[in-house]
Parts: sequence; C-alpha cells; structure tokens
Amino acid sequence: MATRVVVGTQWGDEGKGKYIDMLAKDSDIVVRFSGGNNAGHTIVANGVKYALHLIPSGILNEGKTCIIGNGVVVDPAVLLKEIKELNDKGIDTSRLLVSDRAHVIMPYHRLLDELQEKFRGDNSIGTTKRGIGPCYSDKTERSGIRMCDLIDEEVFVDKVKENLKTKNLIIEKVYGGQKLDADQVISEYLEYGRKLKGYVADVNSIIFESIEQDKNVLFEGAQATFLDLDFGTYPYVTSSNPVAGGVCTGAGVGPVFINEVYGVLKAYTSRVGAGPFPTEQDNEMGDTIRELGWEYGTTTGRPRRCGWLDLVMIKYAARVNGLTALAINHVDTIGKLPKIMLCVAYKKNGQETRNFPSSLKELAQCEPVYEEFDGWEEDISKVKSFNDLPDNAKKYLRRIEEIVGVKIKLIGVGKEREQTIIV
Repeated sequence: MATRVVVGTQWGDEGKGKYIDMLAKDSDIVVRFSGGNNAGHTIVANGVKYALHLIPSGILNEGKTCIIGNGVVVDPAVLLKEIKELNDKGIDTSRLLVSDRAHVIMPYHRLLDELQEKFRGDNSIGTTKRGIGPCYSDKTERSGIRMCDLIDEEVFVDKVKENLKTKNLIIEKVYGGQKLDADQVISEYLEYGRKLKGYVADVNSIIFESIEQDKNVLFEGAQATFLDLDFGTYPYVTSSNPVAGGVCTGAGVGPVFINEVYGVLKAYTSRVGAGPFPTEQDNEMGDTIRELGWEYGTTTGRPRRCGWLDLVMIKYAARVNGLTALAINHVDTIGKLPKIMLCVAYKKNGQETRNFPSSLKELAQCEPVYEEFDGWEEDISKVKSFNDLPDNAKKYLRRIEEIVGVKIKLIGVGKEREQTIIV
C-alpha cells in the first residue's frame, strides 16, 4: 500500500496537476480533498491540453477511481460542464465519485462573493468571485447545503427557502444587490441534482476500504500552503486547508494512513492577488519570468506576479506539511536567464532569519537575502536523468535541497508529463 499526498508549497499554480497525473499511473484511487473551482490544474498529455477545476487530475488515466472529497465545495454547473468537456475529448468519467458530504456552491454564494469584494474596495482580497468563501462560511455556520441534500428534493427545497430568507436580506439591505428568486434557484439546482445523483456516494467508506485492501491512494491538493486558511498569508488566502493535514478532514483519513507527502514548487515564485511578496520582481525581470513561464491563471487568465524562488517559504512549507519529497517545475524556464537569484533567508531589523512571519506587516518589512547562480541557457527539455543536467542546474537544485532539508525526487523540464526527471 502507498498513500501519497501532493501539495503546493507556494501560492499555488506550481504545476501540481502534472505530477498528480504522473503519480496517478501507479494509483488505484485519486482523491481531491480541498478547495473548489477557484483552483485549476493544467495538464498536457499526449499533446492535448486539459484544464481541470474540480475533477481530480487522475481522470486522464484509464481505469482510475477519482473522488471529489467532502472537503471540496462543488458548483454543480461547473462540475457538469467539466464532465461534458472531458467526455467530448474521449475521457471516461464513469469512475468519478462525489462525496455526499461535500458542500454545494449556490447562486447566492457567488453573488455575495462579488458584492463583498466590491464593498471592500481598496481592501479587496482578490477572490475569484466563484462563491468559495461564502460557501465555506455557511459550512462553518452550519447552514450549508450538501450533496446529499441536493439529491433529496424535499430536503433541498426546504433548505433553499430557509437560507434565502436571510441571504436575500443581506444581498438587498447590506450590499444593495438584487435578491434571488427561490423558485428559479430550486428549479435550476434540482435539475443539476438529477444529473449528478449517480456520481454521489459515501466516499469516505470507499477510501478507507481501499486502504485496508492495500490499494494505492493518491490525495490531490489544490491551491497551496501559503493560501491555507491557518498557515497562509492571511487574509490573502483561500477558505480551506490545502496543506497535507487537510487530507484528514477533507477526505476522512487518519494521519497514520499517510505514507508520503510530495511538495510541488516552481524554480521561481509566482502568486495571484494581493499581499506581501518578498522576492517579487515588479520590473522587467518579473515580466520576463512571466512570459518565459507563461504565468497566467488557469481559472481566471489573470497575469501572475513573479519573482525569485524563496526558500524561506519552502522550508516553512516542508515543516507544516511534513514533506518527504520535493517536486520542482520550470527548471527549464529559469535556466534561460543568464543570472538567477535564490532567496536563502530574510533580513529583518538588521537580523537574518529563516523563519516565515505570521504578521503581514512583518513580512512586508523582510528583505530577501540572495545567493546568485549562473543560468544554464541551453535546452534541457529532453534530459532524462539528473546526471545529464548542466552543472549549473545541478548546483542550483542541490542548494535548494541543502537549505530546505528535503530531497528533490521529481524535476520538470517541460510541460509534458514525459518531460520529468525521476531522481
């Protein structure tokens, strides 16, 4: 039995989907355990590009059971659209299952998300306005609607009517928005429920039984460590726990059943949205990295902020997630630069530190301490082994291992799943 978790170690968009897709080959079950359709995994397989937002990346591997866990919030319209798009490309989705405990994103969640961001003005968080935060808020407030409710028409109608009494008051009286029609919402969502009923199951039992039967289970993270509600750069975070510990609550698996945790990172850093970013290059260099790595959001198309790799962040992520291995992407991209800077520490109030602060005020005061490396400026897209990499690339990667204290097991030298060095 092998139970593996794949998580992001930065602000997301590290290319987790590629490695999840790769590791899924050796897995019987692939489980998504957190987030919603505010996340996206872009995978290029056999020359075809797939953009997945809710369905686990393992769906591209034939015969794998793919599960959307209870920790995920599900927009039914998005899920059905994604199923159709995959089917149209010849991908079988019959082995897809959705937790009956997963919460449903409702129209009032999306509307409130948009109205709240507008109300915040200059203090907006930079959400994707897909209703993720408000849905998780209802989950915590215990007024949420779950997949088991969506497929039970009587329960669903009662819950929508009850919720809209409050939601419409907030929409109209607080934010000045236009209230929603209960009958219209009910009619639309009952149809979604009918179409999705065959996918809904008690997946927690299925996952546990698979582990008992010594099957290989892969837990797929969305977003990343620094978007974690507890351990990220709060409040510029998502509303769930995308760290490895989120597997326990988001899929119903005890920590003793987790064998390995892969932390995915880029050979540089990027982020979307507001908040401090110590190694950001808000200049021509940042623009160059963005274009070389094509750093635009999978879900929104937004240009990402770009900068040098920050090992203070990665070391923190290693600790929080209990990483057993690193998987690094865009080694080919960063090597195209003649000089590469690597942040190995912060300087704050004249003192060097390798600890990541919780206070955003303190983080904004941190200055990166850099080490300089020469680029390799040659095509490595066909390299198959670590030993065949240019010496400068090996120096850069070994320094990352040395500072973080975790070995690199996977090295991405291109977009295709085949363009991966297994160390």
